[in-house]
Amino acid sequence: MAIPKNIILVIIVFVATLFSIVLATPGTATFYTNYVPSACYGSTPQGTIIAAASDFLWDDGKICGKIFNVTCTGPTNPVPHPCTGKSMVVKIVDHCPGCGGTLDLSKEVFSTIANPIAGVIKIDYVQI
Repeated sequence: MAIPKNIILVIIVFVATLFSIVLATPGTATFYTNYVPSACYGSTPQGTIIAAASDFLWDDGKICGKIFNVTCTGPTNPVPHPCTGKSMVVKIVDHCPGCGGTLDLSKEVFSTIANPIAGVIKIDYVQI
């Protein structure tokens, strides 16, 4: 008896999702609102679906232009249930020395994946 194609597709998607979860790195995220100038692109705007890398990730700017999928995983403070359940794909455009998180997300990205009132959230991020 052959396995229906739609069952095979569901299994592949399920395995791919588990694989990406396994590869994700935990961290924290904050947000910022002034996007230009940036350490990677100077005065050239890069839109609003962006992020800045902490000192931990900066690596002398080698992270500039890298693309990450970011997902909120929970609170870091008393704000209950800050996550929206959405993920966002962001481009690293800046450096945030001394910022309070692993990634400093644009306010637009942060607001999509979490309640901005939380200020700082736990995240999983993976380079794609």
